[in-house]
Amino acid sequence: MNEDELERIGRTMAGALRHFPENFGLEMDDQGFVNLRDFVRALQRHQRRFHWVRPHHIIAVIETDPKGRYQVSNESIRATYGHSIELDLRLPTDNIPEELYYPTTPEEADIILETGLKPSDRKMVHLSKTYGDAMNAGRVRTDEPIILTIDVESAMADGYTVGRAGRTVYLAKEIPAEYLRKAEEPEEEEII
Repeated sequence: MNEDELERIGRTMAGALRHFPENFGLEMDDQGFVNLRDFVRALQRHQRRFHWVRPHHIIAVIETDPKGRYQVSNESIRATYGHSIELDLRLPTDNIPEELYYPTTPEEADIILETGLKPSDRKMVHLSKTYGDAMNAGRVRTDEPIILTIDVESAMADGYTVGRAGRTVYLAKEIPAEYLRKAEEPEEEEII
């Protein structure tokens, strides 16, 4: 696969597995899994230029994804985060960092610090493992993101659930304001 094919397949996977499986005729279980072979057939039908794609190509996309956006389990695949559809992802909740980070715009920072984090265009709040990861995610929306630190250890001790969705992405249904503060920019972390 060349870079263009890899990107096109990745975009199609994101759409089908995060937002509109019905447009591809895919049957998704309550955790977001679809049969890998069904997905390949749907991809071939939906995008004729991908007539050559086989299951091992999809597995290669999943295994080489730097963010860990997808998961293979038995003969099924799913997106691990970014959904706009209702699912019960049942993510692992062990070994979660004590602090995570969230990027926001300067205009929204004070509102979030007052009211807490709630999902907007997605079903879950997406948290980043590092300040740098949050900064990179935030730059999609604004040139100068404000990074918030989440006291995950206290939130989880108080009964809020945070799950690991990818290599650097964690999800929560909500994070109340009492667990949030503006982050200090770390000196030692490299921000790209």
